[in-house]
Amino acid sequence: MKTLVLLSGGLDSAVNLYKAAQESQLTLALTFDYGQRAASKEVAAAQFLTQELQIPHKIISLPWFKEFGKSGLLDSSCEVPQGGAVLIDDHERSLKTASAVWVPNRNGIFLNIAAGFAEALGIEGVVPGFNLEEASTFPDNSEDYLKSLTHSFSFSTSNKVQVVCYTTHLNKIEIMKMGRTLGVPFERLWPCYLAGDHWCGHCESCLRFQRAQIYCG
Repeated sequence: MKTLVLLSGGLDSAVNLYKAAQESQLTLALTFDYGQRAASKEVAAAQFLTQELQIPHKIISLPWFKEFGKSGLLDSSCEVPQGGAVLIDDHERSLKTASAVWVPNRNGIFLNIAAGFAEALGIEGVVPGFNLEEASTFPDNSEDYLKSLTHSFSFSTSNKVQVVCYTTHLNKIEIMKMGRTLGVPFERLWPCYLAGDHWCGHCESCLRFQRAQIYCG
């Protein structure tokens, strides 16, 4: 199968990139700059990974995402939950922190754009980086969502593009273990919601990444 990977430069998408390179004919990686705070860091991480694997890489700019209202990822006047505001093992708290960084229909738009590229290039599969751990608070990370998109694309793409993800059934710890076997350079990833000199270490994304590192030793 020819595949196209949606690559943010974080843990999930990087592991899917390396897995797709091993399991399929990986043809292209797409990175979206939608005005998110960490855009420059995510693009740099994605460029490094694709250069390492010698995979063609395209950056898609979507500046109009900022018109979608308030999100901590897009609007610097909105707070990104950090530190004590984040309890990654508390479902109710995680629902609240997820709502603070939710961007309307982000993954739906990304995957539809990816499906358009896939159809035009004769690629059968698009590969996002999703995980089981966050699917309960971000429903567009779930296996059911990906199956529904594959069904939708069977109508909207002439080659019936499929959505394939190697990590939807795994938590972050399991994904990191998979990444180690694949040789993913974790130190070159950007798991953070912000764009400092280094990962902030306090946002929900950083905390989940760091916990996986600790459990993996």
